[in-house]
Amino acid sequence: MQASHLLLEEPIRLASILEPSSPRAFSALTKIIGTLGPQSRSVEAIEDLLRAGMSVARFDFSWGSEDYHQETLGNLIQAVKNTRRLCAVMLDTVGPELCVVNTDEVEIELVEGASVIITADKTKKASDKVLPVNYDTLVSAAKPKDTIFVGHYLFTGSETTSVWLEVNEVKGQDVVCTVKNTATLTGSLFTLHASQVHLDLPTLSEDDKRVVSSWGVRNHIDFLSLSFTRHADDVREARKHLNQLGELSQTQIFAKIENYEGLQHFDEILKEADGIILSRGNLGIDLPPEKVFLFQKVAIQKCNRAGKPAIVTRVVDSMVDNPRPTRAEATDVANAVLDGADGILLGAETLRGLYPVETITTIYKICGEAEKVFNQAVYFKRAIKDVPEPMQHLESIASSAVRAATKVRASVLVVFTSSGRTARLIAKYRPTMPVLCVVVPRLTTNHLRWSFTGAFQARQCLVVRGLFPMLADPRHSTDNTTNESILKVALDHGKAAGIIKSHDRVVICQKVGDSSVVKIIEME
Repeated sequence: MQASHLLLEEPIRLASILEPSSPRAFSALTKIIGTLGPQSRSVEAIEDLLRAGMSVARFDFSWGSEDYHQETLGNLIQAVKNTRRLCAVMLDTVGPELCVVNTDEVEIELVEGASVIITADKTKKASDKVLPVNYDTLVSAAKPKDTIFVGHYLFTGSETTSVWLEVNEVKGQDVVCTVKNTATLTGSLFTLHASQVHLDLPTLSEDDKRVVSSWGVRNHIDFLSLSFTRHADDVREARKHLNQLGELSQTQIFAKIENYEGLQHFDEILKEADGIILSRGNLGIDLPPEKVFLFQKVAIQKCNRAGKPAIVTRVVDSMVDNPRPTRAEATDVANAVLDGADGILLGAETLRGLYPVETITTIYKICGEAEKVFNQAVYFKRAIKDVPEPMQHLESIASSAVRAATKVRASVLVVFTSSGRTARLIAKYRPTMPVLCVVVPRLTTNHLRWSFTGAFQARQCLVVRGLFPMLADPRHSTDNTTNESILKVALDHGKAAGIIKSHDRVVICQKVGDSSVVKIIEME
């Protein structure tokens, strides 16, 4: 792995650090995925999130009913119409997640050094002596000295709402543990994570399949976040399920890597998945703390090489309760950008946090500043070197477009695409300017009816760093005259957004007949 400091622009002027952050039309190229929930589900709240920079809305089905999420999605659709800002939808599965059910919602105070039993007997009530779990799998898999974490937001090492347990012995249906830190558990449901313990449970559970088949199909989800992905077969199984549903055959699958087992099979998973989510919350438990940074850098580099989006989670935990991040968190966000991440995923910060809009605004500003000093020249050389020869035609065109845009200092790069593949290949080379993706719809048929593709592909660009999609009018054909008129619309959009000015240079990447063309134009 090459040193990541090479991706920092040299030299950085101290004066630029002292200058105030300058607002831009696209304040950052890095994408923000926000989880919608109690603090962020009204039309007005979602409008604020969209204006702040959220481009993908995540619906976490580890809590809440289908009706609850449907109402939230209805509000999202209205907010998109009101703000005229495109937003994609991501369904996050539950997967093989262990939970402690606290039906009476009593406060459970656990004291360091005390003993507590985790039991598969679901008839028992949760208390400071017994914690009933939803699956008996843990009982058969746990062994003495194993580490188990229980809490709302999992153990971070600095909070008193999650508890760290150590297994002493397993007796029948019970796992006897010692409490390692004093904590108070509140609410009706706690997540339980057993560090580096293999659980013999399916990654896509029957409940997950039911939710995808009903809620997912009804709402034409753009992304499926596959929780606790452990093997490439998990992705293949999910893809098979989506294909069988028909309506979701174009839905992209993002493998969520959140345990040691998924890490062991990362390369095979990356080949099958459309993108990767680095779930650092659970990974921070399964891995020693000193190894987490290394996983992030290696995993993002592998995603960059493959031209697949890499999303990082758990960056500003403190903003759940505070309007500003810690210094370490701000640095962490910037380092994720410098590592090459495509996006930042926010969970509790927007779902139940007190400052969801401030969180997205702050992250956007940090990402924008990091992008200014991202050493694209070094990154580009490395990306080209990693591509096997002979280079594929489309990759050659994409890399040439980025090189041309960089050399002429273009203000924007415009790409015409139908599937989104060309746009994603351009994004792979991390151009420093925004990429306007003009998605040209295609007319398709299943022998029963005709339909246009394009909406899926446009929204799926919203998770890729630097891509800003536009959907062309499907009534137009794709001849050269029409392409010129669509190009004019794209350029007018760029002017209105303030990213294209008089005498700016713009690089266009499009298909003319059977040939792919990269051209440079100068605005009047």
